[in-house]
Amino acid sequence: MQYTNLGRTGLKVSRLCLGTMNFGPRATEPESFAIMDRAFEAGVQFFDTADVYGWKDYEGYTEQIVGNWLAQGGRRDQIVLATKFQGTMGTGVNDRGASAKYIRRAVESSLKRLRTDHLDLFQMHHVNRDTPWDEVWQALELLVQQGKILYAGSSNHAGWHIVQANEAARRRNFLGYVSEQCKYSLACRFAELELLPACQAYGVGILPYSPVDGGYLAGILAPIADQVCANPKATVRRQNADAQKRVAAGRAQLEAWEGLCNELGEKPSNVALAWVLRHPAITAPIVGPRNLEQFNDSLRSLEIKLSEETLKQLDEIFPPVALPHVFATSKSPNRYESPEAFAW
Repeated sequence: MQYTNLGRTGLKVSRLCLGTMNFGPRATEPESFAIMDRAFEAGVQFFDTADVYGWKDYEGYTEQIVGNWLAQGGRRDQIVLATKFQGTMGTGVNDRGASAKYIRRAVESSLKRLRTDHLDLFQMHHVNRDTPWDEVWQALELLVQQGKILYAGSSNHAGWHIVQANEAARRRNFLGYVSEQCKYSLACRFAELELLPACQAYGVGILPYSPVDGGYLAGILAPIADQVCANPKATVRRQNADAQKRVAAGRAQLEAWEGLCNELGEKPSNVALAWVLRHPAITAPIVGPRNLEQFNDSLRSLEIKLSEETLKQLDEIFPPVALPHVFATSKSPNRYESPEAFAW
């Protein structure tokens, strides 16, 4: 396993992060335990979850599954445990958000479900537009002082939100955000426009979710005869009507993509992960397996090195977003500046 620092912190995390969103809805508790066992065995020690995962009457079902696994003992101190707050967790008017009242309740509830006394990374799941940053940071500072959280992170924030939040934290002499979860893949490159440069400038590590774009980049044109989930209520996303419409609209692009992966002799999902991993802003893509086979497959991505010629071909299939800061230079928007070009 490969490890790196989480953003500008001294905390080491594995270069793949185990996402748990499928635990409960698409993977049973025994299946989820098997995936976590295998991840831990493989050296993946960065686990991400959220209070709203599980979609079971506001009960934090996925956190409970992770907590039950941790309760077996002997592994909590070896795990970098991350969860998220801000989503709706009840029917009351204050059962969501980022108020000091709700942050206190959210952390206590997550600690109880996860059966631990502290969280390594506590992340705001979505931007909260009705709470001032000073209130957010005051509440999080208290949690750090109490030893209930170690670091704060964000998810689904824009570049200017990262700047606004961390400047507010700086005024309070607080560390601020050290990580950001965002959707980022070959098929969804909007983060390149402002978010990735902003995070690099502030030393905020990027944890991309949907690196294979919900299965779109996982070889979606191949036969899917026996893709059956253990949970009969779950659906395979690539089989639904919306996915099929997207496939029909992008068939030529997908044929070029999957053809290139065949030439490389690699599974499309692993090439997609390897492409995300090579960006200097990326700390660890979040992989969200439904089963052991999917998790084991993802480990291969750490070994794939993409040549400049392959990167050029990928840019032709999935054109990059033009970056404003390169307009006045001779540099191609297809390539990224080195980490040394940014300082925090």
